[in-house]
Amino acid sequence: MGSSSKNLIKDIVIIAVAIAVIWLGLQAVFGTANPFYVVSSGSMIPALEVYDVIVVEGNTPFEDVEKGDIIVFYSPKLYEQGKERVIVHRVSLDLSTDEQKIVRTKGDANPSSIAGTDYPITEKEYLGKVEYVIPQVGYITQILQPPINYIIIAVIIGVMVVKHFADKEKKKMKFQYTKDSSEVNESVDTLEQNQEESTDDTLDKKIDDDLDKTLKKNSDSAYTKSSESTDDDKKEI
Repeated sequence: MGSSSKNLIKDIVIIAVAIAVIWLGLQAVFGTANPFYVVSSGSMIPALEVYDVIVVEGNTPFEDVEKGDIIVFYSPKLYEQGKERVIVHRVSLDLSTDEQKIVRTKGDANPSSIAGTDYPITEKEYLGKVEYVIPQVGYITQILQPPINYIIIAVIIGVMVVKHFADKEKKKMKFQYTKDSSEVNESVDTLEQNQEESTDDTLDKKIDDDLDKTLKKNSDSAYTKSSESTDDDKKEI
């Protein structure tokens, strides 16, 4: 019984450490204290469904946010009261001034923007831009009890992050391959051009040789005729 308890404690510690490592890794990669949220309302249907998990990119500066981006932010009205209610809506309008960047958002399913919730959004309320959506994974938080649900979500997102960087590396290798192929094709084109120039030179040389032969032949013929004419003149004398 004592051995089983020790093994159980050991497994719990290993799981806790694994979750902590994954969590810290996700925070470092996405540049935010909380890289994912579970959608809890239908204000963004059909882009985001209830229980979808959104992955937030905190490294995207607020200055780079544009109309059409889906962002995560604190409700400005409640934030002023010291409450942190997280909202995920789409940027519908840029209200920036010369002094400050301000945006207005709106839920895709909402008829209009809501004052105090959708605007004014400034950099202090901004949390990040939605980078990925994992459909319906949030159901795990309802079906399973902690810490199993958090472990599964963390593993799923960890796999997604690895895939993300693997795709980037693949694109980089593809670009490099395309560049190398372009250089090879350029070399082939240069070789073909040199061959064509060589062929042209050979043709020109052949033409020159033919012309020299023709001129020489004509010269010989003229000389022969001249000789015959001289002989005839001698005969007449």
